[in-house]
Amino acid sequence: MTRSPADLMRVNLLEVFNEPDPHRRATVIAENYAEDVVWHEPDRINRGRADLARRAAELRAANPDRVFRPAGAASGLDDIGHLGFQYGPADGRPPMVSGMDIARTRHGVIIELYTIVTEIRRPSRAESDSV
Repeated sequence: MTRSPADLMRVNLLEVFNEPDPHRRATVIAENYAEDVVWHEPDRINRGRADLARRAAELRAANPDRVFRPAGAASGLDDIGHLGFQYGPADGRPPMVSGMDIARTRHGVIIELYTIVTEIRRPSRAESDSV
């Protein structure tokens, strides 16, 4: 089944970066990303599915109590998809990071992904003390 760019954006956020099971994450990556996918983060570039999987695992391990949430609907135009996101505590407290993922797709897979961070919110003292 070929997924639309909007479908791929939802998969990227929810089934890769929120997925705690590394085997399930690897399966989703293999099905939805080109083998030579390039992911541009604000401070690094990740090349290939293995690099993407390794980095997604690092993000999950560093903050297991935080999750990604869509910030609005995913959309696509031609071969470009985008989805705003929020990243923060799973318990519903305000997000720590807001941003957008933008992807180029080809033949139903992501070939290039850009993560743009638009806001980083520092927790208040009360939030920090409750963690």
